[in-house]
Amino acid sequence: MRPRQEITEMFSTFVELEGDRFSKWLIDIKLHRSIQTCLESSPFVPNSENFWALHWYKHWREQSNSLAKMHLSAYLQEPNYWAAKKTIGKFTNSQYSLADYFQMANAEIETILKNFNPEKCSSLKAYSTMAIPSRLKDILRQRKETDICTNWALLRKVSKKQLLEALDHAGLSPTLIAQYRLAWTCFKELYVQSQPGGTKSLPEPEPQLWEAIANLYNREQENQLTQPTPECATEKIEQWLTQAAIYVRIYLYPPVSSLNLTISEDDSMTTLDLPDLSSDSLITEMIAQEDAQNQQNQQFQIQDILLKALQNIEAKTQEILKLYYQQGLTQPQIVQRLQMSQPTVSRRLLKARESLLATLIQWSQDTLNISVTSNLVKDMSTALEEWLKVKYGKSS
Repeated sequence: MRPRQEITEMFSTFVELEGDRFSKWLIDIKLHRSIQTCLESSPFVPNSENFWALHWYKHWREQSNSLAKMHLSAYLQEPNYWAAKKTIGKFTNSQYSLADYFQMANAEIETILKNFNPEKCSSLKAYSTMAIPSRLKDILRQRKETDICTNWALLRKVSKKQLLEALDHAGLSPTLIAQYRLAWTCFKELYVQSQPGGTKSLPEPEPQLWEAIANLYNREQENQLTQPTPECATEKIEQWLTQAAIYVRIYLYPPVSSLNLTISEDDSMTTLDLPDLSSDSLITEMIAQEDAQNQQNQQFQIQDILLKALQNIEAKTQEILKLYYQQGLTQPQIVQRLQMSQPTVSRRLLKARESLLATLIQWSQDTLNISVTSNLVKDMSTALEEWLKVKYGKSS
């Protein structure tokens, strides 16, 4: 259990960066009052950070409570900061700074909360610690793709749902959104027919195609739009679609401005004298100690499921694994030792790794509720290879 003051700070304080360094903790007065009121009105509730994290998560999920989301945003400041530190260490040639990655991580709070399942992983912080770095990798890949993707390729591949969400997010009126949607539908119908698929550098439509899109729009608007509007010239259609692409790009991949997350609606903030995140602070150590137990339990679970999966592999393949990882024999040497063909040895090694990796991925999905991405699979594959080396190395 933690002191109540520490619980209060966990759910009401935010990191402020100065350049690429931790600057100070800021306490949100509104959140501070909120958590204090909860603590005072619930004297018999345990002073457990995980209890309050799940408490606010439940409020957010059931009521879309913005105050609950802000409490959780404050709570996840540390995993977001360390995820940003870890990412900048891996992508040293990236154009983004620590502050940029920290902002990206903070912007993913909604996604993290949507994907979190307390029935599969009881600790929101433990889940976030694993999920946020993976999300940052995906964001970097998506940003790279959208940077080289033309407006027309973007409009071609975006879904109707994403388009409408982007237009609504941009603050357009329902009438204008309907006009943009119809223009996009006409564009998709005619442009897709005129261009091959699978390219990110699709060219701008020719003048004749713009005219055809405008003509189709003017024919369809009477049936498709609820409010009568004047006919549109090709210039207006082109302007709408160009702007729609900008809205979609901003909505799907928000630009990084190197600013910290907006803390509260009324900006009622004050500096709090908490330990420095850039040093081995007491609060960081305490959190690390609490999380270490969760991580150790997860490591024991992983060890157990991999050992059981290994036992289910046929004996001959287990012998090949021992020769490869324990004795360090090459595949040609194993072929000679066991009098088997090269393709058979290679295939058995590959299938054994794939079987163990599939077990590890399934455990991650079922236990940690993690969305499996290509980056995560690559990381798991590397971790599995290390585990096999250690496992057989210990038995030598």
